[in-house]
Amino acid sequence: GNRETGLERVIDSVASFKKPGVTGRGLYELRPEWNKHFNLYFHHYSRADQSKAEEAQRKLRRQNAEDTALPPPLPPLLCPLFGSLVNVLQCDVLLAVEGAVLQWAVEPSGGGWTESMLQRVLHLVGMALLEEQQQLENSSGDDDVTLKYSSKITRPGEAPSTSGSVLALLESLQNAPHLEVHKDMITWILKMVGNIKMMRERTSSSSSININQEPGLEETVRDKDKAERKRKAEMARLRREKIMAQMSEMQKHFINENKELFQQSMEELEASTSAAEHSPSSSELTCASQICVGPKRVDVADRRQLVTCILCQEEQEVRGLGRAMVLAAFTQRSTVLSKNRSRSFPDPEHHDPLFMHPDLSMGIHTASCGHIMHATCWQRYFEAVQQKEQRRQQRLRGHTSYNVENGEFLCPLCECLSNTVIPLLPHTPSPDRSVDHPSLEAWLKRTSQQIAVINSTHRKQSHGAAQEVEPVVPDGFRVNFIPPTPFSSSVIEMMNTFSMSAYKVGLKVNPNEQDPRVPVLSWSTCAYTMQSIERLLMDEKKPLFGSLPCRQDDCLSSLTRFSSACWTSAPIKTVHSHFIRLLAVLVPDSQVEGTPCILNTDMFHLLVYSVLSISSLHSLDQSGRSSVDSAHLHLLHVVTVAHLVQILLTFTIEELSMDQDGEESEEEQLTFQLYSSLREHLGSALPEVSSGWQLWRYVKIGILPFLRTTALFFHYLNSSVPPADLLGTGPGQWEALCSYLSLPSNLLLLYQSHRPLLEPLIYRWCCHPGVGQMLQGGGVLVRFPRESNRLINLPEDYSILINQASSFTCPRSGGDKSRAPTLCLVCGCMLCSQSYCCQTEVDGEDVGACTAHTFTCGAGVGLFLRVRESQVLFVAGKTKGCFYPPPYLDDYGETDQGLKRGNPLHLCSERYMKIERLWRQHGIAEVIGHAQEANQTLVAIDWQHL
Repeated sequence: GNRETGLERVIDSVASFKKPGVTGRGLYELRPEWNKHFNLYFHHYSRADQSKAEEAQRKLRRQNAEDTALPPPLPPLLCPLFGSLVNVLQCDVLLAVEGAVLQWAVEPSGGGWTESMLQRVLHLVGMALLEEQQQLENSSGDDDVTLKYSSKITRPGEAPSTSGSVLALLESLQNAPHLEVHKDMITWILKMVGNIKMMRERTSSSSSININQEPGLEETVRDKDKAERKRKAEMARLRREKIMAQMSEMQKHFINENKELFQQSMEELEASTSAAEHSPSSSELTCASQICVGPKRVDVADRRQLVTCILCQEEQEVRGLGRAMVLAAFTQRSTVLSKNRSRSFPDPEHHDPLFMHPDLSMGIHTASCGHIMHATCWQRYFEAVQQKEQRRQQRLRGHTSYNVENGEFLCPLCECLSNTVIPLLPHTPSPDRSVDHPSLEAWLKRTSQQIAVINSTHRKQSHGAAQEVEPVVPDGFRVNFIPPTPFSSSVIEMMNTFSMSAYKVGLKVNPNEQDPRVPVLSWSTCAYTMQSIERLLMDEKKPLFGSLPCRQDDCLSSLTRFSSACWTSAPIKTVHSHFIRLLAVLVPDSQVEGTPCILNTDMFHLLVYSVLSISSLHSLDQSGRSSVDSAHLHLLHVVTVAHLVQILLTFTIEELSMDQDGEESEEEQLTFQLYSSLREHLGSALPEVSSGWQLWRYVKIGILPFLRTTALFFHYLNSSVPPADLLGTGPGQWEALCSYLSLPSNLLLLYQSHRPLLEPLIYRWCCHPGVGQMLQGGGVLVRFPRESNRLINLPEDYSILINQASSFTCPRSGGDKSRAPTLCLVCGCMLCSQSYCCQTEVDGEDVGACTAHTFTCGAGVGLFLRVRESQVLFVAGKTKGCFYPPPYLDDYGETDQGLKRGNPLHLCSERYMKIERLWRQHGIAEVIGHAQEANQTLVAIDWQHL
């Protein structure tokens, strides 16, 4: 069979091969010219094949706007010896059977007939007519034709039965409403009868009369059709009107029964419409007025949020002081955005997560399936899951797709792997328009005074007696004021639950609510999740707003609102000390030690942490004159300038850059001025540039991801409506983005308008010893925009990979060939998998090379290609994994897992892209969870030994 190649040539002549998509197999599709040879009763069809083939043919004919009749193909000519066999088609018994079935079909309620019987009768009638037509075409005179089927079916039935002729029955069935499916086939048969009649009359030399008569027959048929359709449409219209009248009557009756209820809802409706009249309508909100940050921000009109618990089906409004509602979520460590995989993971006990390095070597990603529950319902469900696990027999313990000891559970609705819950919090309150908006200088002065007072108070409390000059206390600022908690105890309990999850996962430590790093890790997962989603949207060329699935949208919204409020459940002194250290990066302070230089700080993380922690400082200001929105805007402005400087410090001259002709624009001049002042501070560490156009282009491309992510962050923080330009991917994105963030479209104006204030800050940023050291090659210098990470490039031909694997030797056993060479798809490292020689110890447990590699390369998540098996392996942690179809397919679009068939394999880029998208969306753990739930044999494999 394998050596037979003739079959493939036959297949190619009748069908074309359709390559497979991302999933499924490649399929052969019949070439269009062979459709007329389709035979519904082909003798090799099983019942299932027959119905599939029939459906496919009807669908194809509908698409091509043809009638859906499936006539039998032209029968082959019989040799003379079997010539009389065709008379079976016109024998009296068969005609009687056909007549009986058609007679039953006329009366749908009578007789034991089925549609398949009728279909067979129509097929046999068609076969007989085709046979007769063929004989007429091949004969010289009327005498040669032995098959006189068309004349036999015009004869009425024999004496005992009172039925009409087969032809008369077919004509009466043509417009029967219960046989709509067979209508086209009956029409085809009547047409064939007419054609045969014409041919017979033409042979008896009276064609001229018949040619005129024939169209008449068709026209009457067509008129009948039209009249029938019109009658049906009229009946349907009358039926619709009757139903509408009934519904209207029922509504009136219901309103009369429940008058009080409707009175109340009408009053509410009137109140809401009158409020809507006073607020500007969406059409009046032009792009220029849509701002998401600062005192001029426009927030969402409907501030109430009603949600339904998936467990008890009770609907409830999200309120800070109400019963807590939570969103099932999954938190995991991630290196998907990492620009430095060689960096070792920090010591959990002493690591300070307050400053994120721009290489994003490791972050915490949070995803959600979007299903909401009451906190109490979720706790009951989780306790039930725990008890079930404890009752499970000892030998089966641990063999599930989730680990209850790590807080994991499956979402009760969609069975998606989850390990925590995010509390739902109400929208941010509307901005207070009555307060003043201080200038940047006034805000910085007031903030530094507040910080000085806090520092002085902290020192007094720790050292006892006052030893220094008392700082100036800004009016209305009360250091010892304890802000009231805006949340109920159940909401605070859920906030602590999620904070602890982020803390445990991020640092791999045991829960400790007193640790000052707890709020930082909650802010961290918010910032990192935003960045990874912005990268995905950018690379898939999707608009910034409006293209996210509901579950991601809900996740980002609840995560951001939680992060903005999580400082309330932490000691306020801790949050103050975090803010003071964060601000010291932007406004260097000699009293704050261990501040990183701006080249070692990711500016988006710095902005998020500062914005989310300044609320704690603002809560002590009881003057009622300042607004937290002003603080957000000033922080955004200063961080944006710091990011501009950061981008210019990492500038490199491109090889083939050409000087631009003509006048320099204002942006280019100002960029050149800023760059020149940076060169004054740092000397020869920066390359010399003659004009500003290249600098401005570099800055504009470099800062775009920061602006996009910031717009996402403030959109979810303040629940503001995005401008129309950002709901698409057309032109005008830059201007829309800048105006939405309340920034000038020429970002250098931020530097120019506050130059006397910012110049000393820029000087101090450049004088930090770390900057000079980084620019002279002391560490990983990250350039902007950071390129998106991709999986490694795989060769087109699989045999190249096999050759690479066959020459790979085990790194530990002195030049022996590896039994199971496995390629890491993230970094391209070849590993000796599934062998004792390469086992290492991780957290006191022996694990195989792949599992050990996931902890250094993917923070516990790995994607591998087992070369000798042509199999993709997903691993998460030590106990979870699954196999996934490889991206290599043969010519028929089929994978060859285990290389059993041995056909040549080639890379399918769509499949590989799907694997890459899964990895970048942080969906590997979810895929493994679903696979293990569906296939219990996967659970029993010792994944840690691979």
